Amino acid sequence: MLKTKKVRVLGAGVAVALAATLSACGSAGTAAKSPSGTSASSSTSSSGTSGTTSGTSGSTTAKVDFGAACAAVPSSGAGSFSGMTSAPVATAASHNPVLSTLVSAVEKAGLADTLNNAKGITVFAPDNSAFAAVPKSTLDALLANKAELTKVLEYHVVAGRIAPSALAGSHTTLEGSKLTVTGSGTSFTVNGDSQVVCGNVQTANATVYIVNHVLTPPASS
Repeated sequence: MLKTKKVRVLGAGVAVALAATLSACGSAGTAAKSPSGTSASSSTSSSGTSGTTSGTSGSTTAKVDFGAACAAVPSSGAGSFSGMTSAPVATAASHNPVLSTLVSAVEKAGLADTLNNAKGITVFAPDNSAFAAVPKSTLDALLANKAELTKVLEYHVVAGRIAPSALAGSHTTLEGSKLTVTGSGTSFTVNGDSQVVCGNVQTANATVYIVNHVLTPPASS
């Protein structure tokens, strides 16, 4: 069972710098009403890049993998869409070159086993360009602080495998606070500025939505 943590303010100014950088770019999505929290989660099934995914809470189906950035994913091998379906999420991501920075961060935080052993999760996975957009000094400070890095990475994980038909709405993260997804169809935005650039990617234990901004957990009041 996934364990959540109480929200805390990121230390050493990392969260402030990271949030300021990320909020300066991106565009807001179109709001859409949907169930919230883990109740929005739904089971999925897939078969390669030509399969379909059906949310248990909705009747619509969506093509596995959608978005312009999906073209950067290898067409064959362990890092391809079909190859990723046979491995748990951290292992699958390690075979995908567009997620190499995320994989390094997950390894530094010691979260690979946690993610691989989860029974069903949704991961909003920042691609390499998302991490590249963060100032080097800010990113280096975050990567050097295991506790704060863990909080940031856990904020990208939601319990349950969420199909596109149930993606819009508010979802409680492994970190403990909520993130909000707006949009519909194959166009989604997370927290107002992070766009889903390749969505509905299936691994053995997770549904992955690749995003173009690193998400920052809200500071506690």
